[in-house]
Amino acid sequence: MEFRWLKQDSAAEAIVVFGGWAVGPEVFWHLDGPQDILFASDYTDLGADLPDLSGYGQVSLLAWSFGVAAYAHWQTGRPDPFLHKAAVNGSLQPVNRGAGIPPAVFRRTVETLSLESYQQFLGRVFGASQEAEVLDVEARRAELLAVERRGDAPQMRFGRVWISSGDKIFPPANLVRAWAGQNVSHLEASHAPFDRFSLWEELF
Repeated sequence: MEFRWLKQDSAAEAIVVFGGWAVGPEVFWHLDGPQDILFASDYTDLGADLPDLSGYGQVSLLAWSFGVAAYAHWQTGRPDPFLHKAAVNGSLQPVNRGAGIPPAVFRRTVETLSLESYQQFLGRVFGASQEAEVLDVEARRAELLAVERRGDAPQMRFGRVWISSGDKIFPPANLVRAWAGQNVSHLEASHAPFDRFSLWEELF
């Protein structure tokens, strides 16, 4: 796992973003706000620790897609620095027939992963065809296998949970079951719904 700053201006608050699989931070570039932004990616290994965030008056967490389960696994056994937590189109049971991505679909993604299938995946993520992107196929396959092997994450509450009705990655009905009893907000959007927001704080 890698942490890198997307914005670091000695702000009073910080947001840590656990991003999705094989999608970079570009989906967040348009979001505005005074907060410093730290981005986490590559969940092949969850051994990395946060940089020192003790200088911030408030630190919040935004977890998207596979970043939701990755965060919950990562947080286990570590001090929790987050005042607010939001989960977007992800599940604590990432590979699960009734509460995540169905295992057969996940397995097919792993076995057929290629540059061509990745472009199709991006089309499903954004709800429209995307410009061609490069991909380290073997590295991203290893990451998927690590997600599968890690399995269900510990149960955890999020202050806000977003579910997109047009999600083509995590079936929305599965996410509704996964988050029953939590503070769920529904969006008419794709798996990557961030174009519906202009400010970071709107996600919390």
